[in-house]
Amino acid sequence: MPEGDVVWYTARRLHEALAGRTLTRSDFRVPRLATADLTGDKVTEAAARGKHLLIRTGGGLTLHTHLLMDGSWRVTPASSAVTESHRIRLILANDEWQATGYQLGVVELLRTRDEQRATGHLGPDLLGPDWDRDEAVRRLVAQPDRPVGEALMDQRNLAGIGNVYKSEVLFMRRVNPWTPAGAVPDLAELTDVAHQLLDANKARVGRITTGSPRRGEETWVYGRRGRPCRRCGTAIQAQGQQDRVTYWCPRCQS
Repeated sequence: MPEGDVVWYTARRLHEALAGRTLTRSDFRVPRLATADLTGDKVTEAAARGKHLLIRTGGGLTLHTHLLMDGSWRVTPASSAVTESHRIRLILANDEWQATGYQLGVVELLRTRDEQRATGHLGPDLLGPDWDRDEAVRRLVAQPDRPVGEALMDQRNLAGIGNVYKSEVLFMRRVNPWTPAGAVPDLAELTDVAHQLLDANKARVGRITTGSPRRGEETWVYGRRGRPCRRCGTAIQAQGQQDRVTYWCPRCQS
């Protein structure tokens, strides 16, 4: 599942293409919104909130989308032909640009004043202008017996972390993923590292947590099941499936 940095980058691209321009095309391809039409409305902003995308219009509406596992947005010149139509859930276009949403997990049209219905449950946004580390820590320790890896993935505690950053941050801080959140002595530093990593990667395609952009050297443990730990040489372990896989070094994170 795309994490906070990817969603932030996607929101920026959508903002650059759509904000300040009037929509000349609005094509919803989800049954619930089949009759919705934003043509003639002006987009005022595209923004990210954790893993959620919000496209706001001057007419007081917000288009809320979520990529979930397979979704993506593509921005192309307005004159470009649209392909793979069976995967398209939404098209927004103006005179210059066309934004096409593929396999979006959530497509919802709300009154902007009602956005809290979609995002009000989220904790502090790691890439938000109002990021609040202390509040994130308070939420993490509110369930002290919960495994810290699980707590970090709960978007109600802090918004933006997924499998990659969960695994990488815990390795960097030498914390076992199954340590109870209340037993982690440096949760504030842990969230600081998460914030720094997402911020460092938000404006690039792909992500680097090790500092090395060379292919195969980008991450410490994520995606490296069975390969030697970059610190100690122990085989990296992995547990879970799909969007809930945890990677860790059994020696460095004992």
